[in-house]
Amino acid sequence: MADFVLRNARIVELGRGPGWAGPVDVVVEQDVVQNIGHELEKPLGIEEYDADGRWLIPGLWDHHVHLAQWTAVGQRLDLAGSESPEHVVARVRDHLAGRPGPLVGYGHRLGTWRSAPTVAALDDVAPDVPVVLIAGDAHHAWLNTRALERLGLPPREGVVAENEWYDAYTRIEAVLEPDVSPTAYRRTLDRAAALGITGIVDLERGQTPADWEPRDSPIRVRVATYADGLDATIRAGLRTGDRLPGSPELVTMGPLKIISDGSLNTRTAWCCEEYADGSGAGAPNQTSAELAGLLERAHNHGLEVATHAIGDLALGEALTAYDVTGAAGSIEHAQLVTRDAVKAMARLELRASMQPAHLLDDRDVTELIWPDRAERCFAFRWMLDAGVTLAFGSDAPVSPLDPWLAIAAAVHRSADDRPPWHPEQALTAREALAASVDHRGSVHAGMPADLVLLDADPLVEHDDTADAARALRSMPVALTLVAGETAYSAL
Repeated sequence: MADFVLRNARIVELGRGPGWAGPVDVVVEQDVVQNIGHELEKPLGIEEYDADGRWLIPGLWDHHVHLAQWTAVGQRLDLAGSESPEHVVARVRDHLAGRPGPLVGYGHRLGTWRSAPTVAALDDVAPDVPVVLIAGDAHHAWLNTRALERLGLPPREGVVAENEWYDAYTRIEAVLEPDVSPTAYRRTLDRAAALGITGIVDLERGQTPADWEPRDSPIRVRVATYADGLDATIRAGLRTGDRLPGSPELVTMGPLKIISDGSLNTRTAWCCEEYADGSGAGAPNQTSAELAGLLERAHNHGLEVATHAIGDLALGEALTAYDVTGAAGSIEHAQLVTRDAVKAMARLELRASMQPAHLLDDRDVTELIWPDRAERCFAFRWMLDAGVTLAFGSDAPVSPLDPWLAIAAAVHRSADDRPPWHPEQALTAREALAASVDHRGSVHAGMPADLVLLDADPLVEHDDTADAARALRSMPVALTLVAGETAYSAL
């Protein structure tokens, strides 16, 4: 569409705007919203389009995506909802009966299982072909002996977890090569645009930002690096916000990503108190000195830092590292917090990059192993009231790359007929949507022309939060524009 006037659009009020009564006209020139008002005169030489009273919001962002893994997940055996190791083994056996050969599965969660997965159990049904079953939280994988051998891992009885697994995953093509071609990536990004997403932060491990694909992304992408790519990123002179070499302006350098602790389901999130089931208190993935050193190097070379911290002790250590180094960026997940930590995040001006849909999966396991601290989990209200900037995302493939699912989960903290889980931490639809538009507030003059037209009002009042969540999860997107160009249209 490039330069145009969009007439009869209703501005969804999210803050940072004068407030508009009724439909308005929006003028876009040179990839920027230049003017908003009633009955605006059309500049010479540009087109005009009728929004027909639809609702206009800034483009949605997903601030935490593992793009290659999300692209590959549809190619893998879906093990979500498996109730036990025995259930998983039965599904693997049934799959191999019809399609013998190497197998990669995804989606099991062992947080509420009563028995542990074993290599021997998989060997019984797959003695001759490699089988890799990746956990739904991506913090461990369950492998058989043939897969351990194929990935160069030593023998064991149980799962491969945390840093050992992250390293092994970079060799997953030795078991079964996923299709993460530019064409496959493009299909994933097109589906994102159809949901109103105009940008993502790609936190995939093992990629080199300077070589990121695809080059023809229809939406904005901020590409992260990890510690093993930090030297190369610094040598390339890339700073957060720089356009990546050879890429369009939509693809830019993102943050340094650090995984400082584990996860709830794998019982490796680093906590101040032990878990209720006696499994320990989790553990860090690097020393405090190593963490601070990474933040300092990144900060000195113009990179923001995105630090994964799920347990409250991991969060405290991360905040100390940000404080002493002066680094900027975000805490990823911030799943278990204290009031003091929230205040520190606000003081340090760190974003809380959170994934509301995770609470739908983690509710039951939290009550099982963190029952004494559940009220401090996914503390959106504490964060917002303290002045912490929220930046919502999915952590796809851990949760689907769907901003409306995340927004709905923040509003109505339940995935079933049960009442909301700790509703005191819930947000309004306006607050949750504002946390999903890259801090841009309402559509306003001077912002990039990343715009989404909706066929329904996302802030319409409902009788209760359950009704609101249902409406949000099915929000109809009519048009997605990125830098003024059409990324998706249902018009």
